[in-house]
Amino acid sequence: MKRLLAIARKELRHILRDPRSLLVALVMPAAMVVLYGYGIDTELRDLPLGILDEDRTEASRALIRRVLASEFIRDAGRIERRAEIEPAFRRERFRAVMVVPPGYGEAELGSSGARVSRADPARIQALSQASLPASNQAQVQLLIDGADASTAAIVESYLRAALAGAGRGAGEAGAPPADPRVRILFNPELESAHFIVPGLVAVILIMICALLTSIAITREKETGTMEQVLTTPVRPAQLVLGKVAPYLLIAIADAILVLAVGRIVFHVPMRGSWGALAGYSFLYLMVALGLGLLISTVARSQRVAMTVALVATMLPTIILSGFVFPFASMPWPLQALGRVIPATYYLPIIRGIMLTGRAWYPLEGAVLAGMAVLLLALSIRRFGTRLEA
Repeated sequence: MKRLLAIARKELRHILRDPRSLLVALVMPAAMVVLYGYGIDTELRDLPLGILDEDRTEASRALIRRVLASEFIRDAGRIERRAEIEPAFRRERFRAVMVVPPGYGEAELGSSGARVSRADPARIQALSQASLPASNQAQVQLLIDGADASTAAIVESYLRAALAGAGRGAGEAGAPPADPRVRILFNPELESAHFIVPGLVAVILIMICALLTSIAITREKETGTMEQVLTTPVRPAQLVLGKVAPYLLIAIADAILVLAVGRIVFHVPMRGSWGALAGYSFLYLMVALGLGLLISTVARSQRVAMTVALVATMLPTIILSGFVFPFASMPWPLQALGRVIPATYYLPIIRGIMLTGRAWYPLEGAVLAGMAVLLLALSIRRFGTRLEA
């Protein structure tokens, strides 16, 4: 432990001797959150729709067939009771649920142009059980997951268009035109920043952490102090963990800073547990730090290490993890490549905890823990080979 702390103190002195780099490490994340939070938007090309048919008539079945005929909408399964809606949303089974209420088939044809009502409920269960106002048209309730604001807007547009098409074909199918009653869940105001900013946390943390630790060992090589380190009775694990410790503190400060900016500037909600978010974020930080250390053991100079760290983290995380482009819409070769990117597993965690309140991600957490152990073990092994040589 004394040797590990000595290495950590030595690395901390290196960091404090370069205040400009430390300033960049702490200021850059906040600046990136502000810039990207205002400048990036997303949309979804696939819509998994759940169906709750409470009418169970030929008219309701005809309406459902016409809605699902759209090329943008996919039948994601049927629901038997309203109580199943909230758990299904939290498991990310659906992006939206269409509820055909009792009496739909007996409704009289009414005039078109009914307004779409939008509510901001306190609880999803209250929404799904809310009664629908009277109208001359047959009414259909749409429950939409608004955690992703841009997706919710597209979902509403697709479903309204599909219901309008079903109404135009009512004479042929025997289904009356529908009056959609749209309610947005999790993000009723459709704020894009509520979806973008949590994703930015994943992008910024892995980029900054990998960038910082990628120069941890290459700096020793360039300054000529590596030989001194090799002559000390320090084990590879002690050296690697000692170098990780100061950067872990900086990474934690960056995470707090980015989340604070998101909350203060963009008013991103926090509906889940801070403790759960802290635990999963710690695993993600260890993955990012381990990746940077592994790069540091391979690169021969700080410039090469920083370049490799940026290329290996920033672009893949932005493009292939689901941050900008929906993961389910990618072709399978890109999905296979995206499976090895840590942010692919951290993005649903942070978005789920902050926006929907879900706190249990056993698969994603296990993958992140495995990645952290693997990357740190590889770094220790590579440096141990150098010590033995």
